[in-house]
Amino acid sequence: MKTTGTIFNIQRFSTHDGPGIRTTVFLKGCVLDCFWCHNPEGKRNSPELQFFPDRCTACGACVEICPHSAHEFIDDVHIFHRDRCETAGACVDTCYPQALQLNGKILTVEQVMEEVLRDRPFYETSHGGVTLSGGEPSLSNDFAFAILEQCKLHRLHTAIETCGEGPWELLERLLPVTDLIMMDIKHIATDKHRHATGRSNERILENARRLALTDKPVIFRTPVVPTVNDSHDEIGQIASFVRTLIDSRKHNGAAGKGKAGITYELLTFHKLASDKYRSLGLAYEASVIDPPSREQMQGLVDLAARCGVETTFR
Repeated sequence: MKTTGTIFNIQRFSTHDGPGIRTTVFLKGCVLDCFWCHNPEGKRNSPELQFFPDRCTACGACVEICPHSAHEFIDDVHIFHRDRCETAGACVDTCYPQALQLNGKILTVEQVMEEVLRDRPFYETSHGGVTLSGGEPSLSNDFAFAILEQCKLHRLHTAIETCGEGPWELLERLLPVTDLIMMDIKHIATDKHRHATGRSNERILENARRLALTDKPVIFRTPVVPTVNDSHDEIGQIASFVRTLIDSRKHNGAAGKGKAGITYELLTFHKLASDKYRSLGLAYEASVIDPPSREQMQGLVDLAARCGVETTFR
């Protein structure tokens, strides 16, 4: 039986998910529930229907074809009964303006690799490669490992983006076929982390410590979200923790084994995901938050640097 997984996007020509030009494969399913998440379509591990009402032309084709009566028009207004939808996808095929889209496809490793290998010349000229993101790729462990393994057989640079909230054994299994790990550290305070994400950060911090003892390059990242972690005190605590990880790696001797650096990156919160939340019938709690200014982000970078951590922001 072929190994399969649920993908919600394969993004070609990506330049922010690792070095060079990359193809980023987004896997569905995540254990965290960050209220500002930029990829809410990756939270659930199963396919789901997205509805963009502004695109609807009220043609009624979806009403005729849906076997579960999930679509209805009242006074020419399209009503989508999400509780009736079983994501059969027939309505998507009839929706020419793409007001209805199926989020999540079950693909084989071979299908993913066919897409990935199309841009091999760009990887080679830019020192790029393939990144697994999500959602949380380590949760789809067999699927993620098989994709990364195939990438290495094709001599492609590999990277994963992880929230770090999962059993160490799942992340550890991916390390032999992964060249770069990008891992979020959203907060040091456990109670604040749980309030913002729905989960404790204890396992995340422990996994970060374990990663520091490996010889893999790691970029620890913090999405800077006002009201969550944008103060000097909060970023200073994370930067100081990253500094202890750098020191731990040096004392362990891993820093001398090739490209084994640990760096830190701050990610600027934005509101570009608001339409995604509406299309999924989800409340976008971050809509009342204003993104941090460039000056504020630079100030946080300077603060982290004073903690002895090489830091950038975007």
